[in-house]
Amino acid sequence: MRRLLFLLPLLAALLALPVLAHHGWGSYDADKVMRFDGAPVEVRYRNPHAEIEVDRDGERWLVILAPTARMESRGLPDGGLKVGKAITIEGYPRSDGTRELRAERIVVDGKTIELR
Repeated sequence: MRRLLFLLPLLAALLALPVLAHHGWGSYDADKVMRFDGAPVEVRYRNPHAEIEVDRDGERWLVILAPTARMESRGLPDGGLKVGKAITIEGYPRSDGTRELRAERIVVDGKTIELR
């Protein structure tokens, strides 16, 4: 019994680690909305957030999307984003000038998907 009382809090702490690793959105400039057309050159459909890389004006941008479960529930399942397929992205760039965008919405095949 004593061992169980020791192991349960330890197990709970270990299960909480991924939550602690999740980042906030404070590093993005919510006052500066960017919108651009492009086509993914790379698609990573994984948690905690799906990501795509898009070339824009000769520069590669990392676009942070929503968690995969949210994307699926809003109509953008795995395979919905394809390398070379035209999309429109709208979101907030990083405040530090890094070529990274937190996407708020994405347009695929004429359908707007709200990500947040």
